[in-house]
Amino acid sequence: MSREYRKMTCIRPMPMVVAALFLLAISHQTQAKSPQTHTGAMVLAISWQPAFCERAKRRPECRSQRKGRFDTHHFSLHGLWPQPASRSYCGVSESVVETDKRRRWRDLPALGLSREMQRALWQMMPGAQSFLHRHEWIKHGTCYSDSPERYFHDSVALLEAINASSVRDLFADNIGRRLTNAQIRNAFDEAFGRGAGLRVRVSCRRDGRREIIDEITIGLSGVIGDEPSMTRLIAASRPTKRGCPAGIVDPVGYQ
Repeated sequence: MSREYRKMTCIRPMPMVVAALFLLAISHQTQAKSPQTHTGAMVLAISWQPAFCERAKRRPECRSQRKGRFDTHHFSLHGLWPQPASRSYCGVSESVVETDKRRRWRDLPALGLSREMQRALWQMMPGAQSFLHRHEWIKHGTCYSDSPERYFHDSVALLEAINASSVRDLFADNIGRRLTNAQIRNAFDEAFGRGAGLRVRVSCRRDGRREIIDEITIGLSGVIGDEPSMTRLIAASRPTKRGCPAGIVDPVGYQ
C-alpha cells in the first residue's frame, strides 16, 4: 500500500481541523473542475491485468491479485496520452524527467489527489501500487491539464464507460478463451457506434505457447467533460492499425 493511500485513509477528523478539511475538500473540487487544456488527439490505454501480471509477477499489484478482484474481470487503466507521442513532460523539470525515465516512480512528487480519487485508482489502476499514477501524470497528464485530479477524473470516467459496455462483457464472458481482432472491433462498434472499432488497436504478447491479449488502445479526440460521450470522442479520432489478429483472454493466476 502506498504512503499516499495510507495517509489519506488514516485521517481522523478532530474539531481543530474540521475547517481545514473543509477547505481541502473545496480545493479538490476546484481541481476536478480545472479545464482540460489538451483537446486534440488522445489515446486511452486500458490493460487486461491478469495478462500484464504474467510478466510482472513481483509487482505488488500482481502479488496481491486474487480471483474475484475487480481487475481480474474488468479492464484496468494504464493511461490517457495526449498525441502526438512526442507531446510529453509538459512544464516538468529536467530532474523530475530524469527520475521518471529511470523508473524511480516512488521518488516522483506526490500528486495530492482527493481521498475519493485515490480509492478509485486503487481499484481501477492497480499499477498505482507501483506508483504508476505518478508516472502517468508526470509524462502524460501534465500535457492534458494543470490538475492531476482533472486528469484522473477524466481517465477514470472513460474507463468506466468501457467497463459498462459490451466490450467488457465480451472479455468477461470469454476468460480463458481466444478472441479475434474482428470480434473485439465489432464489440466496439456495437457499444460506441459504427466505425468505432476502426479506432481500436489490440496488443498481444507471447506467454509460452500462448498469445495473450494484454492491452487495448483507443483513439479519442475532443473535450471529455464530466459525462463523456465515448461515441463522440471515438468518432472524432482517426482510424488506426488493428494490432494483433487474435489472442487469449488470460485468467487470473499464472498459467
